[in-house]
Amino acid sequence: MIQYEGRVFRPPSEAYSLIVQVTIGCSHNKCTFCDMYKEKKFRVRKLEEVKADFDAARAQYHKVQRIFLADGDALMCRATHMAEILRYIKQVFPECERVTAYGSPSSILCKTQEELNELSALGLSMIYLGLESGSDEVLRRVNKGETADEIVRAGLMVKEAGMKLSVTCIAGLGSLELSETHAIQTAEALSRMKPEYIGLLTLLFELETPLMRDWKEGRFYLMNPVEIAHETLILLEHIDAEGSVFRANHASNYVNLAGTLNRDRETMIGRLHQALEGKINFKSEEFRAR
Repeated sequence: MIQYEGRVFRPPSEAYSLIVQVTIGCSHNKCTFCDMYKEKKFRVRKLEEVKADFDAARAQYHKVQRIFLADGDALMCRATHMAEILRYIKQVFPECERVTAYGSPSSILCKTQEELNELSALGLSMIYLGLESGSDEVLRRVNKGETADEIVRAGLMVKEAGMKLSVTCIAGLGSLELSETHAIQTAEALSRMKPEYIGLLTLLFELETPLMRDWKEGRFYLMNPVEIAHETLILLEHIDAEGSVFRANHASNYVNLAGTLNRDRETMIGRLHQALEGKINFKSEEFRAR
């Protein structure tokens, strides 16, 4: 039985994946909106520990088709370390069809293109990358640690390596003050990367974070459902990412949207207009979650 350390997070699409912690926590862990890894000090797990978890999973599960490498920044380990993990996965789980991981921009940018190419060849098939916003001012305010250009460059390196790219951004992160800028510049960044998957979340406070304290003390305005819908409209109107699968159906979203760009843009825009006109209901706060 795998013994996980602390809370473990995964993307919704990894619900049926075997999860193994390659790293513990997040190497940056300073974003003001995020509470996911605050109780953990970042470290790379020893190779023998990771292999022991895979051995335990092999003994427990007859068939493993998907593996997600946790925690928040599995790619921050050295390329040689990750390569050895991927080789071991091939050895222990020959039936595995895909291996994915969260990757921070810095963990990608600290590697060469050749190193990423090798990881792809060894079976790392998709990276989940947090853009959050395409606005440098929003990124600065939430202490993301990188500029939009750096995040875009990281995403393009992933795609160049032959891996799929899944990018998340957060509606409402710039508050009402920067809402339009946030929407337009996020659309521009997504258009440059053209990731295979785009996930739009909506800012939500549950556990204490620096941004939540700013909200409680009146320094940050948390946008309401109508304002979030208008911001999402602007994003959809400005994005040009032909073939990208767009999803805003996370538990945090007020209006569920799903489609493939650019084909389904007008359908999703129409659904937002229906919500604004009262023809469909915004999700109640009691049903929203991270």
